[in-house]
Parts: sequence; C-alpha cells; structure tokens
Amino acid sequence: MDSMDLSILKCLSENSRQSATQISRTVHLSIAAVIERIRKLERNGIIRQYTIIADQRRIGNEVTALMEVSLEHPGYYEEFTRAIKENDSIVACDYLTGDYDFMLKIQTRSSETLEQIHRMIKSIKGVSSTKTYFVLKQIKSGLTAVTEA
Repeated sequence: MDSMDLSILKCLSENSRQSATQISRTVHLSIAAVIERIRKLERNGIIRQYTIIADQRRIGNEVTALMEVSLEHPGYYEEFTRAIKENDSIVACDYLTGDYDFMLKIQTRSSETLEQIHRMIKSIKGVSSTKTYFVLKQIKSGLTAVTEA
C-alpha cells in the first residue's frame, strides 16, 4: 500500500459513492488505475465494506450515550460480547485497558429505552460495574481515519 492507495481511501472515506472518475480527478491517476487499485484494496481486505452515516435524530434516536463496563473476571468475556452483539442499539463496543473493560456507544430513542438497555447490561452475568455518559453534542464523526504514516 502506497500514498496513492491512501489518497484513494481518503476519497472513499469522505464519500463512498464517489465514482472512479471523480476520484481520478482528485488523485491525478487514470480511471482504469483507480478502479484496479480499489479492486486490489477490496481483495486484500483493506476495504471491508461501503456504508453510510445516518442522522440518528432524523431516524428517531434522540439519545446517544457512552457506557463503560467492567467485568468481574475475564472468563465472562464471551458471554458479555455475545449479548452486546445481539443488541442493535449498541452501535460500538471496544475492549479497553484501564479502569473499565469495555466502552459501549449506544444510540436509542429515549432515556427510557436507555434505562432498559442499562438494566439489560447490568443483568449480564459477570458485569460488576458500569458508568454512563450522555452525549450532549457530537463534535466530530467518522468511520475510519485515513492518514499517511
């Protein structure tokens, strides 16, 4: 992977619906070369999917929260992650170092539905503590950072 591949990835991360023609103008490479590089990035698993970023409020999710979760013991990892993957309102789950084991991002309709999710998480075997933060305003959003090394 070289700087040209990174430039193409940056274009796609800004708008995955850009045509190869648009990308070729931006990166100053032929359309055929852009298409071939994109196919190679897909084959090598660097591009895993094309997606959208939806306006959560417009689709009815008024509440975004971050929740730190600690487990009593690492032996509960599999059961916990399985339960988290089954809940569509939990849109991200990261395994951490530090005081807590996981950071969850939750997008849901209301504080009442957040409370239901909180109770569900607390009831998962092995969960010892949680700490929840309401997101007041999203300042920056992105799926993948594409930067040159």
